[in-house]
Amino acid sequence: MRREGTRQRVVDLALWAALSCLVLLKRDPNDGGSWWQVGIGVTLSGVAVLLCRAWPLVSLAVAVALSASVDRELFTPSYTVAMAVFGYLAGRRAAHARPALFTFVGIALAGLLLCFVTGDDLWTWFTLLTTLLLTVVVPWLLGRYVRQYAQLVGTGWQLTDRMEREQKAAADRERLRERSRIAGDMHDSLGHDLSLIAVRAAALEVDRTLGERQQAAAGELRQAAADATARLRDIVGVLRADDEHAPTSPADETVQALVERARESGVAVELTEETAQVEEGAAGEEGAAGKEGAAGALPEMTDRAVRRVVQESLTNAVRHAPGAAVLVRIARDGEKVTVNVTNTARPTGPRPLLASGGTGLVGLDERVRLAGGTLVHGPAADGGFAVTARLPLTAGTAAGTAAGPEAPTAARELDRARKRVRRGLLQAITVPLAVIAVLGVLMAAFQMYSRSRTVLDRVSYDRIRVGDTRAEVETRLPRYELDGAPQGVDPEPPGAGECEYYRLEAYSATPAYRLCFANGRLASKAIVVDVDNEENR
Repeated sequence: MRREGTRQRVVDLALWAALSCLVLLKRDPNDGGSWWQVGIGVTLSGVAVLLCRAWPLVSLAVAVALSASVDRELFTPSYTVAMAVFGYLAGRRAAHARPALFTFVGIALAGLLLCFVTGDDLWTWFTLLTTLLLTVVVPWLLGRYVRQYAQLVGTGWQLTDRMEREQKAAADRERLRERSRIAGDMHDSLGHDLSLIAVRAAALEVDRTLGERQQAAAGELRQAAADATARLRDIVGVLRADDEHAPTSPADETVQALVERARESGVAVELTEETAQVEEGAAGEEGAAGKEGAAGALPEMTDRAVRRVVQESLTNAVRHAPGAAVLVRIARDGEKVTVNVTNTARPTGPRPLLASGGTGLVGLDERVRLAGGTLVHGPAADGGFAVTARLPLTAGTAAGTAAGPEAPTAARELDRARKRVRRGLLQAITVPLAVIAVLGVLMAAFQMYSRSRTVLDRVSYDRIRVGDTRAEVETRLPRYELDGAPQGVDPEPPGAGECEYYRLEAYSATPAYRLCFANGRLASKAIVVDVDNEENR
């Protein structure tokens, strides 16, 4: 930090020295300068350099004021470079553009007011605007562009650092997701198998063909299965901590195999599959072919979701209503497949002490949603429980999810920074061109106006007499005169004094009236023409 402060002070001193050298160019009194003007200029230039880091627009205003004190058109050898430097620094260091725009407008209005106070014509103000544009506004736009480009580079480094942190966070999320998959495998396979073991053990416990010792062993087996299920629930809960998604990789087992294995374990389960006919009234091979086509392979996500619904529903039925009859119904139509698993109320008898983690149906709902379907579950009218899932037969997006991914925050910020830089470059090019165009229109309009105000009508010219006082003659003259003698006219007569020229016509410089004044009176008047044009004629 100390080294940076020292570097800044050295740069500021070098800038002050360079600007002071330009001020010293006007120290010669014969060239319109003086040492006291040099002293004031060097001192105020130092003040401007001192303030340019905290208040760059104030430094710019100081430089413009120094230049205006020497030349109202602002084009001076001593301070033109200072205005360009402080204009660039204002664009480079100021955070917002609006204060600078207000400053430019204020300088333009102050120059217009100064022209009215001093009696200068509007051409002086137009020259001031042109100088202001080229020596202040253009460097300010360049500094503004450099600032925005530096911000783009800084934003790029910030985004790089953020991406590194996000990659680390993504690795952490991947580890959590892997833990969730492990939890899903344990819940889907081990939980289901332990539930079936408990059901079989419960059946053996009440089997009267076994002796008391075998029944007691069966009871211990049932209790061990219940304890193992409880420990499994705790492990699953730990592995799923801080993870928001349900597992998406069920065991590769068909619905028929699930039902058959549950039936072999003593569960009263029945499976029915219904398929809508492709065409009403179809018969023979056409009807069979239509049925086979309708019963074709399901989309992968839908097929997994169907197996998962049946598996979780059978597990819950065994866990919460042992001995109850279970009906699994799978129905297809042209657009969707409906899976309905219902179980009757739990009959009386021993109940396996199986714990429930409460995550089965939550994960099942997420699985169905990811497949693009909906899940409904709740108590049935006969006291049992019903689970119904409706899934699409065509692959699609998950229900309630956006169709496309949103661009990352880092990419959006980088895109905004790039747009700011492009906008800054466009402004650096178009703003000067637009200002020049506006100035051109204003100057053309003023030129047309001034031309119309330099026309002296013939009647007024004839009333003017040689020998009239200047005050008497000026009452008959227009507001403006021509800027010097028109090209090609005869030279002014010797001893004519101060001569003024006026137009006969608004859009022609010649012929013109020439009025010469000497000692406060009109010495001569004449109509002059372009001699070269007259000779060519």
